[in-house]
Amino acid sequence: MKRNKLLIWITLILLFFTAGCSREKAGILFNKNPINEKTIYDTSTVFEKGNRIYYLIVMPEKVESRYLYIQIIKKDNDYGQLGYKLIQTRDIRLKDEEINYFTDYFVLNEGGYYFMRVYSKDNPHKIFASAEFYVAK
Repeated sequence: MKRNKLLIWITLILLFFTAGCSREKAGILFNKNPINEKTIYDTSTVFEKGNRIYYLIVMPEKVESRYLYIQIIKKDNDYGQLGYKLIQTRDIRLKDEEINYFTDYFVLNEGGYYFMRVYSKDNPHKIFASAEFYVAK
């Protein structure tokens, strides 16, 4: 009987520490067209080079400093080893109406596999949001 009670207590403690509610995370959506209410569901991750790549950063939590840092990185394998090449960086100050989102576009003229990382100036060592996309050659 004592063994069963001990097993139940251990199970409850493990459930308490491992099962919990997770917070909503920030996300990035890519699109071939300017993002608005009608085109927000037409997301894509494959783009043609030289065309605009529109993106939307959605933030469920308020960013206290109101500054974001964006990196666009290319996975570069030209030298026979897996490497990364920093393509673009950008600092953004969120306006009053952009507390929970930010939208803009960029253009890439090289084909390849890319990913975008967003950092908050509140915690610049932790990736706030990340997404991958591909530019056709």
